[in-house]
Amino acid sequence: MDMTPEFIALAFVLILAIVQIGWAASARTADLGLKWNAGARDGEAPPPGKLAGRLTRAQANLFETLPIFAAAVIMAHVAGKDGGPLTLWGTHLYLFGRVIYLPLYAFGVAYVRSLVWAASFVGLLMIIAALFV
Repeated sequence: MDMTPEFIALAFVLILAIVQIGWAASARTADLGLKWNAGARDGEAPPPGKLAGRLTRAQANLFETLPIFAAAVIMAHVAGKDGGPLTLWGTHLYLFGRVIYLPLYAFGVAYVRSLVWAASFVGLLMIIAALFV
């Protein structure tokens, strides 16, 4: 199977997910120290600092839509609906929206962050819409 543009976008979103896991974990370790990170983490951990909290929430936000995005991209391919403008624009809108969303959330940029999230969500809806046209 050839890597379609939609699958390439999906692959980059998966890389982004790995980056987000690492960045959030690194920020949390910076807050609590390597001893906490390497330990059993028994008991209640203190709340995260601002950056670690934002990165953890951004990661959780990505993970809310990532399974839907992956399923939609795969379904579009299996149904022969990929390669059209809805899936091409939708996958790239989702990918670039998620890439831009991460630093906006990390640095606490309000409103613009929400607009970027909405754009990525529109991209997701475009892929799903392609399944029905």
